[in-house]
Amino acid sequence: MTKKILWVDDEIDLLRAHVRLLQEKGYSVDTTTNGDDAIDLVRKQGYDLVFLDEMMPGRGGLGTLSGIKEIDPNVPVVMVTKNEAESLMEEAIGSKISDYLTKPVNPSQILMACKKFLEAKKIAGEYVSRDYAKEFQQISLALMNPLDHQEWVELYTKVTNWDLELDDHPELGLRQTLLDQKRECNAAFGKFVEKNYHQWIEQAKDRPILSTDVVERFVLPELERKSSVFLFVIDCLRLDQWLKMEQLLADFFTIERSHYFSILPTATPYSRNAIFSGLFPMELEQRFPEVWQSGEDDESSRNRHEHQLLDKLLERKRIQLKPESKYVKILDAEFGRQVEGNILSYTKSRLTAVVVNFVDMLAHGRSDSPLLKEIAPDEAAYRSLTRSWFLHSSLFSMLKTLATQKNISIIITTDHGSVRCLRGSKVIGDRETSTNLRYKYGRNLKVDDRQAVFVKNPSEYKLPRGTVTTNYVLAKEDFYFVYPTDYHKYLNQYRDSFQHGGISMDEMILPIVRLEPK
Repeated sequence: MTKKILWVDDEIDLLRAHVRLLQEKGYSVDTTTNGDDAIDLVRKQGYDLVFLDEMMPGRGGLGTLSGIKEIDPNVPVVMVTKNEAESLMEEAIGSKISDYLTKPVNPSQILMACKKFLEAKKIAGEYVSRDYAKEFQQISLALMNPLDHQEWVELYTKVTNWDLELDDHPELGLRQTLLDQKRECNAAFGKFVEKNYHQWIEQAKDRPILSTDVVERFVLPELERKSSVFLFVIDCLRLDQWLKMEQLLADFFTIERSHYFSILPTATPYSRNAIFSGLFPMELEQRFPEVWQSGEDDESSRNRHEHQLLDKLLERKRIQLKPESKYVKILDAEFGRQVEGNILSYTKSRLTAVVVNFVDMLAHGRSDSPLLKEIAPDEAAYRSLTRSWFLHSSLFSMLKTLATQKNISIIITTDHGSVRCLRGSKVIGDRETSTNLRYKYGRNLKVDDRQAVFVKNPSEYKLPRGTVTTNYVLAKEDFYFVYPTDYHKYLNQYRDSFQHGGISMDEMILPIVRLEPK
């Protein structure tokens, strides 16, 4: 459709050359010499863009701007003026002009403004399509060669950035192409992890940073630099969700982002305990058997010792803190607001660990709530919902408050991500088998090895043995486990849910960032 432009200037005859140029470029241009007529035209016809002279007889530019915005608050208005006073610029910006040009204007300035407000989406889309086609080829070529762990981080970051880029361009129809390529990447990543994971947990060299390394590699060095350090662990946060949150923090902090790999299973009792203890689950079972005494893998049982585990880790590293470390777990909004109100008091401590559970509850709640599934039907909407929560959360308010403080450092990370599960994998086990959808442990487990990793000997993955006959299975790619009994019922119930515990880039490759107040 032809874009309609209104040009308002009491000396419009002197601008005929500019008007003709825009008409030659395919725009429809109406002109008028005063504010009252301009407002009438906007009321009767509506326009896609208005060029507005600042100084005119009668109703001036700012008065005309106010009248136009009352009729159409969304129409972009470009103020054109001879007056270069800073106060006028500020007044115009406060009145919600879209751009500001100083006379005499040249044709390229006018044309640039038109393209910026009328064609930016189309032009950006064309470049996105071109650039993604090029990137698609590069990613496909990369998958044909062996990748090391750092190259996998770079590839996953590229794919995630494209995911966010395409959120702004749904009209391009590239989403399914990207999802298909991401599935291909996850298939290759599963093979990579299956081949290398045993070596990673047995040797300290030439392996990615794992959950067990997080405190030592990222938190302890900050204790030497700053008088107060905060470690925030947001349960079940994916890289794409973090990038949405990161955008909101850029005005308050200098952000330094790194990545690490979650241990397996990518589930809270294993991965988050590994962060706070610096130990693999098998080592944790040997040193702190009380962690595994409960038969349920849930937040209230197997993760109730995190503060103790953190203090024991500091003790092993011969680090004595005065005052001693603090630990807070936020499980609901009301308690989060209480912590928010007292957050400055925690700056008196050398180390404060804060666990935030909302994103994990969101992931699980989406599986059970038709309303949440309606609000977040896909990954783009899931990211958007996470951003909306964060924007209004006590966590964001805490961080903004801490941004005003000196000599503090903030580390934010997560214990594992989640993957959108779209394919069922039939699993067989006895009544004692665990109920998790992306990993299971028990006796006599059977599953298709193309869809999952079978761990016959838990000690090879440094997992709790339980009994001598305990085995583990870990789902690959976007598979989720379903028992043969009522197979189709549960296949449909859990299809298109966000789960964790298995092997995928989304669950294993995790952000860890250092925030420095600006």
